[in-house]
Amino acid sequence: MNECRLCPRNCRVDRKEKTGYCGCTDEIKIAKYMLHFGEEPCISGKNGSGAIFFSGCSLRCVFCQNYPISHELKGETVNEDRLTEIMYELRDKGAHNINFVTGTHYADKIANVLKKHKKNLGIPIVYNCGGYENIETLKMLDGLVDIFLPDMKYYSTEMSAKYSGAQDYFEKALPALKEMIRQQPKAVFDDNCIIHSGVIVRHLVLPKGYHDSMKILDEIAAFPVRPLVSIMRQYTPCYNAYKYSEINRKLTTFEYEKVTEYCADLGLDGFMQEKGCENLDMTPDF
Repeated sequence: MNECRLCPRNCRVDRKEKTGYCGCTDEIKIAKYMLHFGEEPCISGKNGSGAIFFSGCSLRCVFCQNYPISHELKGETVNEDRLTEIMYELRDKGAHNINFVTGTHYADKIANVLKKHKKNLGIPIVYNCGGYENIETLKMLDGLVDIFLPDMKYYSTEMSAKYSGAQDYFEKALPALKEMIRQQPKAVFDDNCIIHSGVIVRHLVLPKGYHDSMKILDEIAAFPVRPLVSIMRQYTPCYNAYKYSEINRKLTTFEYEKVTEYCADLGLDGFMQEKGCENLDMTPDF
């Protein structure tokens, strides 16, 4: 933390003295924890995923559905002991897993907690992130994370710069995904179809963005070990999306089906969303 390089922004700031690009100090800040039923079926299952939503983010997505915590930094500070208590609370409520949502900027502290408690916790650990990761940070989590759940938002540098303030998004996200697959190459499910290990890559299809989506799928299909792919249709304009006319609307069925059909043609396996999810109903109230 004396020279923070946890994410690709590489701020190199002392977060004990000031905030990094993520907006956070060296203190853990949590906006919400809950049994979450809005993840992929193999993660949420019947009992829910034990989701812990961290405040702050290394991306600046103009359409972020979680903007109250990612941009506005709502939440409360906790120490590692309280984070540990929350994990056990969620487990004791029946959570299928512990789901760290956007925890990259606290990855060192998450690793510390997991080193002490993962074995005793007894349920899988999910690392749910925006895909914009440093390989060195991911290596700190090797052996501690069971399921990687990254986004793969963009192929285009123009789109990633315009909508998330990260021109180098794909440049960083692709090798990061390969590192996640190296750590957890095989998707393993129990008898109830709950995932216990593996990688699920999420991709949110954007209005007028299906050509970019196809390029991402081409890259994933070329991997020697293919992860599962979750194609999301839940885009709805919120936060600052209204400033960009091309994305200030919901996705069309044509756009979404172009991507899912292409995914199937490539032989990729995974998940798709039904029509009707393109709203904020599944977004937690922060």
